[in-house]
Amino acid sequence: MFTGIIERFGIVQEIIREGSNVHFILESNLAPELKVDQSLAHDGVCLTVVKTEADSYQVTAVDETLKKTNLSTWVPGKKVNLERCMPANGRFDGHIVQGHVDQVAKVKAISDQGGSWIFDFEYDANQGNVTVEKGSITVNGTSLTCFNSRSGGFSVAIIPYTFEHTNFHQLQVGDQVNLEFDIIGKYIKRILKGYEE
Repeated sequence: MFTGIIERFGIVQEIIREGSNVHFILESNLAPELKVDQSLAHDGVCLTVVKTEADSYQVTAVDETLKKTNLSTWVPGKKVNLERCMPANGRFDGHIVQGHVDQVAKVKAISDQGGSWIFDFEYDANQGNVTVEKGSITVNGTSLTCFNSRSGGFSVAIIPYTFEHTNFHQLQVGDQVNLEFDIIGKYIKRILKGYEE
């Protein structure tokens, strides 16, 4: 389990395809602290560390993960948001994040507010996911509060610290991002859907 508070960056060094799987080798100053079989969130996608080196490590993505996330768009040099699992005695500085991406969204607009930025996202509402005004959303693994909540879209405000310490500073209009919707909202929606059936 994660909280959506980004710890470090990883830089994609190499991408190796093997059948339907893709192996990613990333460079990060977090590498010396990692161990094989550890779960690590990459832009919000929970992946298992399968190999470690002094300054890099390797993870593997299966076809299902590649289809539901933006990992298939990764290229060498891409900067990736990293977060290790929350320790049992840790604080919830963000919100409950599973590392299970629900779907991708596109950056619709970026507005510089002279000290902060507003990012507007659009996603396919036909997949049944919803946001709640002032509710939690995870964008590329980052815990955020959404506003302008509507069917198939929402906005977030990004402060300078978050802009610098996540890959939001590299996002451009049209880029794909990973979304994980609030777990509590997903369970409530599923229960209500079950009653309707």
